[in-house]
Amino acid sequence: MVGKRSVSVWLGTRKGAYVARSNVARKKWTVHGPFQDGSDVFHVAPDPRHPGTVYSAANNGWWGPALYRSRDGGKKWTEVSVPGTPRFGERKMTDGEPPAAKFPIKNLWHIEPGPPGEPKSVFLGVDPAALYRSDDEGAHWEGVSGINEHSTRSRWNPGAGGLCLHTILIDPQQPRRMYIGISAAGTFKTEDGGAHWSPCNKGVEAPFLPEKFPELGQCVHKVALDPEDPSVLYRQDHGGIYVSRDRADHWTRVGKPLPEDFGFVVATAAGRPGEATFIPEIGESRTAIGGQFQVYRWHRDSKKWSPLVRKGLFPGFFGVHREGMAIDDLPTNGIYVGSTTGTLVLSPDYGRSWSAVPYQFPGIHSVSVSTA
Repeated sequence: MVGKRSVSVWLGTRKGAYVARSNVARKKWTVHGPFQDGSDVFHVAPDPRHPGTVYSAANNGWWGPALYRSRDGGKKWTEVSVPGTPRFGERKMTDGEPPAAKFPIKNLWHIEPGPPGEPKSVFLGVDPAALYRSDDEGAHWEGVSGINEHSTRSRWNPGAGGLCLHTILIDPQQPRRMYIGISAAGTFKTEDGGAHWSPCNKGVEAPFLPEKFPELGQCVHKVALDPEDPSVLYRQDHGGIYVSRDRADHWTRVGKPLPEDFGFVVATAAGRPGEATFIPEIGESRTAIGGQFQVYRWHRDSKKWSPLVRKGLFPGFFGVHREGMAIDDLPTNGIYVGSTTGTLVLSPDYGRSWSAVPYQFPGIHSVSVSTA
């Protein structure tokens, strides 16, 4: 029955959401969409706890941010609630205190389904940086005050994409342990389900700040857990590529042997412990090095890099956003990369061969994948 399995690649683009579908051979594709036509869809997230359920974070310059949910694999979408004007909890501000937390949400950045033991929980990361939790699949939201009212908040500064909370990771072995990434504040960790959070950026350089290794202020672009050993995390920063072997308490830079170790994406694969996949870019232009689409894999044990794309295969100045790469859970681990110029590139065999879906999408913000 393995041959009858299907693959759905969900795309958030500048002009709506799409899904590309294939069987496990991943040679022929059908494309459906756009959904939320005309909106800037920053992230589309299938819910692995409920096959067929998908969330879409749509941002519209006229109508503002909106969250959508489909329960039938994208055939029909229903708008669900987004948090109201955030006050980040019920704490009353004192006289003269600046209303730093009274800004309306500008954009929805990341949707993260909760752990398997909490089948209706969903997390939402937004700009200005805040984390929200729903325990009824998005009908109601509550701000996670432990991070939204963090004592260091006055020291957070926006990156080029705004003050966005773009990464939410839940430890599969310890669901009360979570990580978030904020540009440009860095990574934070909680061990108690969100009540308390600590910065975890030790060893990560902030080359644009006077203090090069501060407690926080790093412009983290994306973080990924090792699915086989969640004590190991991989991190793509404005200031380089890093690995942690102690649940983000300390970080070691590993990207310096590359021509560039600036970039936005990092992804890990089920059944592939000790490996992470990155796409380095030119820092100034945010495009592919040397006008050539490049993908590299870091091997934790050998501490070596492997290039995955043959030179000349995809010429052009590709750009890839922070949510722009995903890896499926099939035995051969397909890799999917969406470019800012609207190309969906894929490898059905974990980087040994590459092709492109023959469809011109709008500029791609995010790539997610589900299998059935």
